[in-house]
Amino acid sequence: MTTKTVSLKIDEHEITAQEGKSILETAIENGIDIPHLCFLAGLTKTGACRLCIVELKGQAKLFASCSTPISDGMEVITNSEKLKAYRKNTIQLLLSERTHVCSVCVANKNCELQALADKLGVEHVAFEREWTSENVDSSHPFLVIDRNRCILCTRCVRVCDEIEGVHALDLKLRGKDSQIIVDFDDSWDKAASCTSCRKCAKVCPVGAIYVEGEPLSETKDTGIADFVLSRRKK
Repeated sequence: MTTKTVSLKIDEHEITAQEGKSILETAIENGIDIPHLCFLAGLTKTGACRLCIVELKGQAKLFASCSTPISDGMEVITNSEKLKAYRKNTIQLLLSERTHVCSVCVANKNCELQALADKLGVEHVAFEREWTSENVDSSHPFLVIDRNRCILCTRCVRVCDEIEGVHALDLKLRGKDSQIIVDFDDSWDKAASCTSCRKCAKVCPVGAIYVEGEPLSETKDTGIADFVLSRRKK
């Protein structure tokens, strides 16, 4: 079966790619950087974080590049001043919604949110911050979930469901009040479906789920995308 290809431009670069791929996947394959947090190769796409938004020539609105498929003749802009301002605001909103203090976080210097904030020049948060005080669940023998640091990217939920195949993690509530829950909102030590595989800690981009007593640099000792893709169920 012949695979159909399409031709498009990303930041004036002429690109030929396989039909059906997203703009973000195509950009990554061609060495073009588009900031993102919720996207992880090998997992379903959610378009949750909105950091990967791009402009399409001839369109007024912005598009999430992780969930927008490429098409023939498409012209994509990934790094305009408008997009930079939008992404900086998005990072500030993420930082304002929960208790993010890098200096006392287990993910300090191993955090994708922190790295993007630095890269995008976010030096302060212009919005009123909500200092959450959710209980930290450390009832599991070695896994810890701190919902005060969660950015609701749902990587943990998706890897638990799609790669480990148990769906021990899920979401409750809505909007910024959403929280990751284990089984039927049990404490982690009572979660019968959890296999203690550590995949959730490995793919968490921040310090919301981690292995107690283990440096995040060790937890994430292999490339996250390679890890997920190598274990993707056929």
